[in-house]
Amino acid sequence: MKAKILVYALPFFILATIHLAEAQQAGKVPRLGFLSGGSSAHTGPNPTAFWQGLRELGYVEGKNILIEYGLAERKLDQLPVVAAQLVGLKVDVIVAGGGTEPALAAKTATKTIPIVFTSVGDPISAGLVESLARPGGNITGLTPIGPELSGKRLELLKETIPNLSRVAVLWNPEYPGLALTFKESQAAAQVLGLQLQSLEVRGPEDFESAFKTAADRHTGALYVPTSQFFNRHRAKLAELAVKRRLATISGDRDYVETGGLLISYGPSLADLYRRAATYVDKILKGAKPADLPVEQPVKFELIINLKAAKQIGLTIPPNVLARADKVIK
Repeated sequence: MKAKILVYALPFFILATIHLAEAQQAGKVPRLGFLSGGSSAHTGPNPTAFWQGLRELGYVEGKNILIEYGLAERKLDQLPVVAAQLVGLKVDVIVAGGGTEPALAAKTATKTIPIVFTSVGDPISAGLVESLARPGGNITGLTPIGPELSGKRLELLKETIPNLSRVAVLWNPEYPGLALTFKESQAAAQVLGLQLQSLEVRGPEDFESAFKTAADRHTGALYVPTSQFFNRHRAKLAELAVKRRLATISGDRDYVETGGLLISYGPSLADLYRRAATYVDKILKGAKPADLPVEQPVKFELIINLKAAKQIGLTIPPNVLARADKVIK
């Protein structure tokens, strides 16, 4: 018999869905906690790839694994509350889905339960692991090496717009991953001979003025780093990029595929999520997170949106188009 219980973390009404099932075999059925800043653990290609990875390894929810869902409902400041809930449910391993914030919340909540993060840009600078080769502690996972790719993205913008001289970076200094990305972008811009403009935003109410500032200063292009903070407002960012006729690049292909943004270049996040399932499998079979090296991406993707290029009056050079893994027309 299977029951579905809704648990609310008062006073914030943070929802955690708990699935309980009777074990069909002798021994303890492992319990996995999935922590996310979103409102669903099964929406989008990335979480879907993780669950697919678990199924490929033979795990079936309710039969040989139980799943506890800790969802912050897009309220990232509530991640510590939800993480504490999962710890209280005595899960055997926590998967921190998304970027740095869920991983930090999980690590703060427990020093003993194994944690696997799916895509943290710089886990060393964030204080999550001691090194990629020897994470130490109770946490490991996968990194898209986000900040280190800032130079490549600026280089792609310069190739796409040969006379480019000024690039703006949209970032929020309150997010460690975004602050690191901006720092890396500064170093890369200097090497490429580009003037870098800082566009600090603290919330979506700042987006309009930031894009206006970029346009007023004749900025040739804009870099939107990958972050859950920005992911929640993809549609608005795409709308403003077209409105202000800014060639915009990101590390997340979803920005380009949903329209508005011009280019995305970065690792396949779906591939990272799928590989995170193998970490869960190893840990449930006795491996310690401290002994599992943080893995880096092996698959990268360049996506170009020709429709967005047309909207802002830009022609993509043939040599850039030829390298694209996907072209949206």
